[in-house]
Formats: sequence, structure tokens, C-alpha cells
Amino acid sequence: MIWPAEDLWQALVAWQPGLTVEVLPQIDSTNTELMRRARAGQNDPVLLVAEAQTAGRGRLGRPWHGQAGDALTFSLGLPLMPRDWSGLSLAVGLSLAQSLDPEGVLGVRLKWPNDLWVAQPGTPGGWGKLAGVLIETALTASAAPDQPRYCVVGVGINIAPPVAPELSTAPLGLQELSPQATAPSTLAQVVLPLLKTLLAFEREGFAPLQALFNARDALHDMPVRLSDGRVGTARGVDLDGALRVDTAQGRERITSAEVSVRLQ
Repeated sequence: MIWPAEDLWQALVAWQPGLTVEVLPQIDSTNTELMRRARAGQNDPVLLVAEAQTAGRGRLGRPWHGQAGDALTFSLGLPLMPRDWSGLSLAVGLSLAQSLDPEGVLGVRLKWPNDLWVAQPGTPGGWGKLAGVLIETALTASAAPDQPRYCVVGVGINIAPPVAPELSTAPLGLQELSPQATAPSTLAQVVLPLLKTLLAFEREGFAPLQALFNARDALHDMPVRLSDGRVGTARGVDLDGALRVDTAQGRERITSAEVSVRLQ
């Protein structure tokens, strides 16, 4: 595959001085590698792309494997110091959705807190999973409270139609929506807007994005079941990105990263 690494570097470094771009043929996980570097004191901004991952991870430790050309897997790492980290994964997902489907004609929607879904009538559950996000942070070398944390934003986007029958939501490839899509072209499409989103989030937080997220919310007004056993109806997200769910006990705000949400 031919990657536009030089062009990407020139576009990204204008917004994040010192950023480097690396493309590797194979690695265990781009997130794992950048977290290893961060713990070793390497906190420089970097875009790390892998043509193939052997031990990719999603939310709650779920595996995400990417073979060369079948998926776009990358991590963007940089020091960040927002006033409030709440809603960061939602901001990332929204950025990806807007880049991949700016007019909404492909039907790319957001499933709280970190997945991109597309409606697939006639399939189990009625949705296909297009992409996922995994965000991890590490203290920078100073470890002072008023210093940035190193933030690693991992993104996995299915390019070719994948085969993964063990997943509760069937995976969907971007080529099923846009046949000309490739991993390199998709990276060029999403990564600069993503960097701009992260920098804006550092300044402004999630609140300016609330309405835009709710407009693409796949769960809005849908019956849902939480992993802790509660059931209710999803009512969009708050200004801090918390999911609002109307249950028999009243309106609940779901913020815990350990609570997963499924359609009933």
C-alpha cells in the first residue's frame, strides 16, 4: 500500500508542531506501542499507523484485529490538558462520522460511547459496526497535576467487509458504503479533522458538540439494556457526554466506562 505520509505530516505539523508520522507493516497494537513509549518518557506527538495489528484492542479489552488493507488502524498520541476529559470519546467518534459521511447520506451514526454504526435492515440487530475508538492516557514525565497527560486516541475502521460472527453487532466495511475506499485514502480523509477536534476539545470541552452528537445518536429514543441489568429508553447525551436513560427509577446518567449499553 502507498501511504501519503509526507503530505499528512505537512498538514498535521502545521497544527501540532513537532508531530511525526510513522507507518509500520505490522505491530501488536498501535495504542499499546504508544502507551509503552509514554511510560518510557516518550511523550512527543505522533501519528502511528499499522497496516496490520496482531493484538489490537477495543473498549473493555475486546480484540480488534486488522489485516493489511482490510482495516485502517492507527493511533494519534499527543499531550493534552482539557479542563474536563468527559465526552472525549464522543468527540472523536463525531469527528470520524463527520469526515466519513459529512452530509449524512451514508447513514453513519454514533453509538455511545465510542462506536460508529450504520443501519443494516434485515440483519440481526439491524445495525453494522463500521468503526471503534479506544482512548488511553498516561502521565507525562513531570506527573504534576497542572501538566498535560499523554493522550492516545486509537481508531479502527473496517475497510473491506469483515467476517466476525462472534460479535454481537455485525461488522460492516466502508467499501460496502463507498466502494473506492482504501485504508490510505480513509486515513487522509479523517486524521487532520481528528487532530483539529482534539485541539478544540482541549480548549472547549464536549459541550459545543452535544447537539451534533445527538443528531447522529443511534440510540436516541430507543429501548436499551445496560450491562448492570438496568433497562430504559435512551434520551441522548448531556453537555458532558453522559448518556441519559429513562428507567423505571427515573432518569439515569450513565458515565462509567465500565457500563456497556445495548439495544433491547
